[in-house]
Amino acid sequence: MPGSENNKICKLALEDGFVLSGFSFGADGTSEGEVVFNTGMAGYQEILTDPSYTGQIVTMTYPLIGNYGITPEDVESYNKKIQVRAFVVKELSPIVSNFRSSQSLGDYLAENGIMGIWGVDTRALTRHLRTRGAMNGVMSTEILDDKELVAKAAAMESMAGSDFVKDVTPADAYDWAEGYNSEFSQGHREHGKKVYKVVAIDCGAKMNILRNLVECGCEVTVVPASTSAADILARKPDGVFVSNGPGDPAAVTYTIETLKGLIGKVPLFGICLGHQMLSLALGAKTYKLKFGHRGCNHPVRNEATGKVEITSQNHGFAVEAQSLEATGATITHVNLNDNTVSGFTHTDKRLFSVQYHPEASPGPHDATYLFDCFRMMMESGKAPTAKDMHAAQEALAAAGQKKQ
Repeated sequence: MPGSENNKICKLALEDGFVLSGFSFGADGTSEGEVVFNTGMAGYQEILTDPSYTGQIVTMTYPLIGNYGITPEDVESYNKKIQVRAFVVKELSPIVSNFRSSQSLGDYLAENGIMGIWGVDTRALTRHLRTRGAMNGVMSTEILDDKELVAKAAAMESMAGSDFVKDVTPADAYDWAEGYNSEFSQGHREHGKKVYKVVAIDCGAKMNILRNLVECGCEVTVVPASTSAADILARKPDGVFVSNGPGDPAAVTYTIETLKGLIGKVPLFGICLGHQMLSLALGAKTYKLKFGHRGCNHPVRNEATGKVEITSQNHGFAVEAQSLEATGATITHVNLNDNTVSGFTHTDKRLFSVQYHPEASPGPHDATYLFDCFRMMMESGKAPTAKDMHAAQEALAAAGQKKQ
């Protein structure tokens, strides 16, 4: 197997006593994290480098992983590092075939000091997590005693109440000017002549979010998650973006306080963790999902039109609908798998947010229009309604057809 010639025995144990034995690839050692699963058939490099997976051991449900290798320009984290604690696959491809690839998946994990396990029944693991819920686990090539591994997993702290944003947010502010960076990206966007000044609060932002902000006509300054509302307003932005990120949103109290100081004073747009923290800043509640939403084919319904988007998602917490509506917000999008809140707007406060990832483009580009909605909100000073969002989606689709 590429990057795993030693084929050492490796074990993965969950806190409830479930244990799998397979082979090591990448780095050797012992790794701890919350064990979750992702249903995507591809995109493992985006998953590995997404800061939202900080503190987690990720299982891929698709059985064959690693076949197209690793491409440096597809890394999603600002520090260019892998963010997951460890990686679980059924079969590690013995062949890397992709003219863009620079190295194998196994070598990439080893280079970053990240453990991987292959040769395990990922379907059985996924079914177990769906039944029992996401839970803590330990992966090791050093500790091979099942009882010791299970005890170690049981002693770990829960993801609920954990602040991992502090581990991934940048230490200092920086400017970002890069749009789509590859001939394999979407086509460059036409957004008119005016450029809007945007401050992006980086709680673990994916780089393609920042590229999309540039593509829709924004001059982007990225600031740490601990930046105060006063410091952000002093930059005189036309709008503020709140990024995705890892962990429990309720634990990121400093960013929530910042958002409380921004609401009503500047247009706000949030994605994923940003969506959850905006809800908390308004006075809504969040809760931990049983096993979360992680994959690139989640159906989301626009509540005004009934039309469905296919979306990429990665989160383990959700916003409580009743408490959100009590703040005066309007739910615009709903996840059709479990009817959880996938988006909302607040017309009085000039803000909107979504629980999914419009930048991910896992095949369909159904949600890219949301960046245009942010621009429209900065232009008009009014938060978009669900109908406005749908109109923006239709306009973007029509523009794409004309180019073809």
